[in-house]
Amino acid sequence: MIQPRSAERGEAAVTADERTALSAMLEARSVALVGASPREGSLGQRMITEMARSSPAPRTYLVNPRHQQIAGQRCYPSLADLPEEPVDLVLLAVPDTALEGQLALAARRGDRSAVIFGSAFDPPGPHPAGQPTLRDRLAATASAAGMAVCGAGCMGFVNVTRGLRAVGYVEPDPLPRGPVALVTHSGSVFSALLRTRRGVGYTLAVSSGQELVTTAAEYAEWALVQPETRVLALVLEAVRDAGRLRAVLASAAARDIPVVLLTAGRSARGRAMVSAHSGALAAADGGWEALAGAHGVHRVADLAELADTLELFAIGRRTQGGTGIATVHDSGLERAHVADVADELGLPYAAISEATTARLAGLLDPGLEPANPLDIWGTGARAEEQLSGALAALADDPAVAAVALAVDLVHEFDGDRSYPLAVADAARRTSKPMVVLSNLPAAIDLDVAAQLRAGGVPVLEGTRTGLLALGHLLSHGTVTSPPPAPAIDRARRARWTRALAAGQPRGAALAELLRDYGIGVARTRAARSEQEALAAAAEIGYPVVLKTDEPGIAHKSDVGGVVLGLADAAALTAAYQDLAERLGRRVLVCETIPAGLELSLGLARDHELGPLLVVGAGGVLVELLADRAVALPPAGPEQAREMLGRLRVAALLAGARGQPAADLAAVTAAITGLSQLATELGDALEALDVNPLICGPHGAVAVDALAIPRLG
Repeated sequence: MIQPRSAERGEAAVTADERTALSAMLEARSVALVGASPREGSLGQRMITEMARSSPAPRTYLVNPRHQQIAGQRCYPSLADLPEEPVDLVLLAVPDTALEGQLALAARRGDRSAVIFGSAFDPPGPHPAGQPTLRDRLAATASAAGMAVCGAGCMGFVNVTRGLRAVGYVEPDPLPRGPVALVTHSGSVFSALLRTRRGVGYTLAVSSGQELVTTAAEYAEWALVQPETRVLALVLEAVRDAGRLRAVLASAAARDIPVVLLTAGRSARGRAMVSAHSGALAAADGGWEALAGAHGVHRVADLAELADTLELFAIGRRTQGGTGIATVHDSGLERAHVADVADELGLPYAAISEATTARLAGLLDPGLEPANPLDIWGTGARAEEQLSGALAALADDPAVAAVALAVDLVHEFDGDRSYPLAVADAARRTSKPMVVLSNLPAAIDLDVAAQLRAGGVPVLEGTRTGLLALGHLLSHGTVTSPPPAPAIDRARRARWTRALAAGQPRGAALAELLRDYGIGVARTRAARSEQEALAAAAEIGYPVVLKTDEPGIAHKSDVGGVVLGLADAAALTAAYQDLAERLGRRVLVCETIPAGLELSLGLARDHELGPLLVVGAGGVLVELLADRAVALPPAGPEQAREMLGRLRVAALLAGARGQPAADLAAVTAAITGLSQLATELGDALEALDVNPLICGPHGAVAVDALAIPRLG
């Protein structure tokens, strides 16, 4: 390692230490600003301004061959001329055409890390086939040197806890400090969340951009080690380091640190597979769903829900038992509206006790009903006293997990402060979550909201997003623990790995594969002639089902390749002749399974996460209904039941409209069997479909399947 020369401005030299490159970046003690500029409004000028706001300020070196000084500070012509070697962090505010040379120089010097603000685009014109792109070359240079890199195409980062501002854009000063670590692929989201008026502060905020070298998982891993981090926020377009990300999420769950995730986009490579129904069902965001479900991550649908959920976790309290929420209103219509939205979202209201009901009755004006949700507005003569008492009474009820004052937190032109005073008083009288749920964000009195937030009362800005945030609070820590890693049957795995490598299993071979993993399969015989079909039917017993078994036909029903209910030899003969003429002579003769609820089971391979388990509504509606749940294997019986519970057709499994209930144990066993198959053979399969799995009172039986081996 090259030893540093003496530092400028009389400061002691910092010798190389045992910090990782990422720690050197995020806790930089020495920084070079390449592309520093005196031009007002330029990236180079903003970079200087923001770094100067760091507290304590690191040793900072300006680099630009066009200037000898900038604002009275010496400017060096090149990184090679700096008096300190190496530095912890190099900020590169240079054109894309200069990036490769500057990063290579930093790497040769042993500099520990870099931020690349530029997009790192290749020059216009055709790119030579097979040649590495500029981004590829930058990543290779940094990786070979062991450098951490933020970007390219990023806003940089701020380590709020340490006071370091490695950004090229003007951000708030001081930065909002608090318990949230934020990692986002989006620079716009990075700035928006730093600049929001919400009650959310940060330990670390990173705009990670393209992640040429250092991934979101690495930043999150570093942040979780910091004792100040108590909430993790991720805004991601893709998973770039699946193993490390899963380890981070598991660590957060083990330490009871909420993870709030907003995702956007999808991997075309990971979704392009497929002729398999399971791949189509998982295509939208099945990988994200499975990842979140496996680790208890709170997925949010948009930035408004993200902000409400982060604020609730950041400055709110955790639930301490209870079965649902309680809300207090000053409007009968808004009370009904909030209750309607909560019901739509599946957010339960607590059933309050008789004692709580009596306590509320003693507070209310005549004619008002003591109930949950509660309309408290009568004459308004004792508003503060009544409101504070009602909020406290509901919080004291054992069934109540969290209490919300659901009002329009508007500016009161007469100066009335009953609402903020009452909710603050009630919050002091309980340790349960106490929040304000504002129905109309545009009407919020920002000064009153700021005072409430400063006092530890979250102000949620929207009926739907606020209720969703409360749902995340209630569900935190309730995720089923993952089952232990299953034992591997090495002989079975080797046998079927060889079979899959030899080609696509069909017919009887595929049925044998499923049976080997405990999945019930209808008796099936292959036939290539009318006589063989008649012999197979005689062995199985009428009525039978006849299906085409021609190679290349993935979904038999789509081409009219399935004939049901063949009661005798004459019917079978007619059906066989029709299929042979239209599709080909190869057929399967199958046992007829009594009617039941049709499900689909499948495996779909995600490019980053590996095999995904997919359970959904089956039959011909598998894709039209798109009713599915996705999970990461392994899945034990508890996880299997949880997946079934997420389906819209779940009620039908229990019996509906006089129909018998399905054998839930058999359905669960089929899912866990498929999970074991995924664990042992996931690397050998691109996709696998079992559709339909007919679920009746006496078992769960697969009547059709498709397997697509993984190539290469």
